[in-house]
Amino acid sequence: MGIPPPLAMLAELSHRCPLKCPYCYNPLELSARSDELDTDTWLRVLHEAADLGILQVHFSGGEPAVRDDLEVLVEAADQLGIYTNLITSALLLGRNRIHDLAERGLQHIQISFQDVRPDEADDMAGYPGAHVIKVAAARRAAEVGLALTMNVVVTRRNIDSLEQIIEFALEIGARRLEIANVQYYGWALKNRAALMPTRAQIEKAMIIISSAETRLVGSLAIDYVTPDYYARRPKPCMGGWARKFMNVSPSGMVLPCHAAETIPGLEFESVLKRPLKDIWQQSKSFNLFRGLEWMVEPCRSCDQREIDWGGCRCQALALTGDAKNADPACEFSPYHGGMVKLAEAEASSPAFDLVYRGYSQASGEARN
Repeated sequence: MGIPPPLAMLAELSHRCPLKCPYCYNPLELSARSDELDTDTWLRVLHEAADLGILQVHFSGGEPAVRDDLEVLVEAADQLGIYTNLITSALLLGRNRIHDLAERGLQHIQISFQDVRPDEADDMAGYPGAHVIKVAAARRAAEVGLALTMNVVVTRRNIDSLEQIIEFALEIGARRLEIANVQYYGWALKNRAALMPTRAQIEKAMIIISSAETRLVGSLAIDYVTPDYYARRPKPCMGGWARKFMNVSPSGMVLPCHAAETIPGLEFESVLKRPLKDIWQQSKSFNLFRGLEWMVEPCRSCDQREIDWGGCRCQALALTGDAKNADPACEFSPYHGGMVKLAEAEASSPAFDLVYRGYSQASGEARN
């Protein structure tokens, strides 16, 4: 039996972005504009994705709207029968451009919000006036009939505003609200001590979310991404290494997850040199942690091994020094206690200045 195709592909069109969010999952070393794949190459990649059997493409970045060819790529994906989703700050999307994207076949838009308090939101984004622009774009997206998801990354600084965040999602016409605790990779790892919420904040948040999920059934779907540092069981990261998801970076590197390049010794292949299907099925790096054979104890004999697939390899590396170790988010991992102590220490630390994401250059202003 062959390797099943991935469900989805994240197409990172550019690392450029007008925002400077200090929790960004992009790598500390960002791809330059000159290294970005050109339009023709992305069109070829989309055709290869369709041939592979990919059902969804998520156009992302950085900020995907810095690319003038975004509409062309959305239309091509739609014509290939692929579900299209745009993950965006919305700062470069004017009224006419949102309408044009919808006309070209965009089916879903996911707009990031840093907070519902304008000043705090702009401070976290590193962009004065960003919040007002985002609100206007979200309303336009809802007006033209796009399925709208509001995404909020929660940190120590905004988690106490969850009730207001949920009501705001309803107000702007969102159909889905993603409340995501920070995943500590890239810039977020660099800012962990400034972002980590306390256990009390997490427990209160879970009560608020549980109540809202019951109250808003049929009105707003709430997707809560739990915090690994306070968890007892690991999440099946990306549905398991190289099982359901692939990521194509702005330069064409094909990865099983956003942070996989942090793992030393792995060589990831490029769409410039090898077809997408070959990389998915035959790449040594994709096969390294695929399935069960790679697992060490306690994962190897765990009855949850085909549910969580060992958790996150990048987190295991970041916290234990070895990507093969059991994810510390699991209570059975020998490293779990250290993770909990680390979270509690970071959460109780004094407020630190944020280190903002680099390479914020964006091409031009919002296009109408």
